Amino acid sequence: MKKKIIINTLGCKVNQFESASFLCGFEESGCRKALAGEDADIVVINTCAVTAKAGAQSRQTVRRLMRRHPKAKVVITGCYAQMAANELAEIVETPVCIVGNGNKHLLVEVALKETPCDLTMLMGRILSKKEICSLPMKRFGDRTRAYLRVQDGCTNFCTYCIVPYTRGPSRSLPLIEVLEQTARFEVAGHREIVVTGIHVGMYGKDLEEQSDITDLMRTACNAHPDIRFRLSSIEPQEITDELLDAMHSCSNFMPHFHIPLQSGDDTILKRMHRGYDRETFRKIIQKCKTTFPDAAIGIDILTGFPGEGEQEFDNSRKLLEEIDGTYFHVFPYSKRPGTPAATFKNQVPKEVSQQRVAQLRKLADAKKEAFYTRFLGTERPVLVEHKRTRDNLLTGFTDNYIPVVFSGDDILMGTVISVHLEKIGDNGAVVGKQAGK
Repeated sequence: MKKKIIINTLGCKVNQFESASFLCGFEESGCRKALAGEDADIVVINTCAVTAKAGAQSRQTVRRLMRRHPKAKVVITGCYAQMAANELAEIVETPVCIVGNGNKHLLVEVALKETPCDLTMLMGRILSKKEICSLPMKRFGDRTRAYLRVQDGCTNFCTYCIVPYTRGPSRSLPLIEVLEQTARFEVAGHREIVVTGIHVGMYGKDLEEQSDITDLMRTACNAHPDIRFRLSSIEPQEITDELLDAMHSCSNFMPHFHIPLQSGDDTILKRMHRGYDRETFRKIIQKCKTTFPDAAIGIDILTGFPGEGEQEFDNSRKLLEEIDGTYFHVFPYSKRPGTPAATFKNQVPKEVSQQRVAQLRKLADAKKEAFYTRFLGTERPVLVEHKRTRDNLLTGFTDNYIPVVFSGDDILMGTVISVHLEKIGDNGAVVGKQAGK
């Protein structure tokens, strides 16, 4: 009888890529996903620790799934497992397997062993890791868009961030393996690939044959002209003229940026150890929009950092109002023990931080609506997803990352078609119709 598997994933695109690889590994070993309501034989929890809330959600998920599947073998991995193995040991009543971030390539093998779990199993010294875990897979689940992790780790050590301690130094997937995985995704029917990593702009700098993210994107786009490529979050100072030129010269490199700002105040940026100032960030956004006027630009912003007074917050708010951003991911600062910022004076009260988050999210909603409105009455290429809304409408994203719903036949799923954008719907997506219909 096939073993039944549940994989629960918290956090970033890299975690989602890794979990998709686990699922492929289990299926190739004769297992299957547990159906809703079924008791699982193996439960995998891929945790996150980027914020205190994420850590709490990871603990809650472990408790909930262990209660729901008391006879299952439980395997915990991810950043929270890497940083808090001892805490996990305290909250579980039965043994679990803990697999560190540097050993995720062994997770399926560990889970399928008949031997009992060992709490200290496969943790390793993540800060001394020199090679990325190779996690090849045949497909990224049933999704039209696949994530492709090409890099892991970070050595920036921003003062608020726990990730360098849980992911280790920057490590890159050799270009040949990137292209092999891209080919597998194309064969599986994925029509769009999001190239991702923990610090993707550092891609290739650790490889024997040094490369960079521009070389990778240009090579992948040219080798797979029928695949749409997006680049996930990239640091502002890593958006070079060469990268913009690659995007311009490759029609399948989508006009979409995601750029972390974190603060629009120079004093706070310096305390964060971000390596740029507000004017540098402003000029980078201007350059992106000058080169690609229709591009979507997502921006990460963190508020409530220690020492952020009303003036510092106002500087962030004003910069976000002035620049041509499309959507914001707004986070309250979260104290992470072990990071320098956790010891900084002038910690911002939680209620103040939450008020500032609410202000910036209101601004974010207005920016997104303005961007969508700008394209009403135009036609954009849309990759149609393999799913429908509750109202039986097709769904998809334009090249510049506008979510679209429209009527159409199933045969359109997985294809790129031209859609006329008509109005903003109640759910925030743009309602359109197939061009020519």
